[in-house]
Amino acid sequence: MSSSSIGQRYVFTSFGESHGRCIGAVVDGCPAGLELEEKDIQKMLDLRKPGQSIITTQRKEEDRVEILSGLFRGYTTGAPITMVIWNQDQRSRDYENLALKPRPGHSDYPAYVKYNGFNDYRGSGRFSGRLTATFVMAGAVARKLLSQTLKVETYSYTCQVGKVGMDGMAGEKDKGRIYANEVRCPDLKAAEKMRAAILAARRNGDSVGGVIESVTTNLPVGLGEPIFGSLESDLSKALFSIPAVKGVEFGSGFRGSALHGSENNDEFTVKNGKIMTKTNNAGGILGGISTGMPLVLRVAFKPASSIAKKQQTVDMKTKKASTLVVQGRHDPCVVPRAPPVVDSMVSAVLADHALRAGFIPPVIR
Repeated sequence: MSSSSIGQRYVFTSFGESHGRCIGAVVDGCPAGLELEEKDIQKMLDLRKPGQSIITTQRKEEDRVEILSGLFRGYTTGAPITMVIWNQDQRSRDYENLALKPRPGHSDYPAYVKYNGFNDYRGSGRFSGRLTATFVMAGAVARKLLSQTLKVETYSYTCQVGKVGMDGMAGEKDKGRIYANEVRCPDLKAAEKMRAAILAARRNGDSVGGVIESVTTNLPVGLGEPIFGSLESDLSKALFSIPAVKGVEFGSGFRGSALHGSENNDEFTVKNGKIMTKTNNAGGILGGISTGMPLVLRVAFKPASSIAKKQQTVDMKTKKASTLVVQGRHDPCVVPRAPPVVDSMVSAVLADHALRAGFIPPVIR
């Protein structure tokens, strides 16, 4: 399987399978001199790991990261940073019935055809949401790099589950409430309704989707390489690499398509000697280049395809109709575990562009 790496200057490679011995990430291009230790990565992994509540998969994985290379005396050396997590709680037998019976809504069928049956179907192999832990490893390093050098901060949160949404956007003062509940929504009243929607889907042997909103502050003006390396282009590619993502929008997004230019345009002004805009319908990007305003984007996740309801499928060998009931431990909604993943992918792309634009030096002093 090719295309397991992303980035030009800050390059990270994801490796491993859901039920293999381990999963991991290699980061190449991180500057030397960044103070880093395993706990910097672990705290992000702990926000994503499974089995933390009744509304997520009950697979129990410690997700304990080990850094194998790229550090010396507590600082990055400029060499590739290799990180690994050893898988501990696989139940591969739950997937035997999927070897030839593809799940509706999942990658089982096209993967079987593309790789002529040699793909690892256990736990969905390379197509599993478990691989997002590798995204978090690489993103946690990028996140610290951006914070230490540019004071850039990204925070993502659940803004919608199914038909339940929160009112407005979360501001700086709301960040502390994101992880105060199981669904990772800073609006605590909406969070309770979201939780109820997820539990209702689980009771019915079903699943539900939702939306993550992400905000990044303190970005410098000038990140992005138009035309095909624009900030929106590269962020979209990275975010669509997260399993179950089916939509990405920036700023006013699809809502903006219903507005007039006079309503959607962000008028310029000067505040404290700094050029900025009165509104931020552009989401902090114009012409594929960061404007210095907060980067605002939303990511839509489809309902998880592994559900306990009986569904119609086919036997890929005999090509005859069949039925399928998915066994195993699956998320009734992937959204509550997604905020740190979105944080990580956004941070990795921003670190790559900051290095490409020269905002971050090759050695941090």
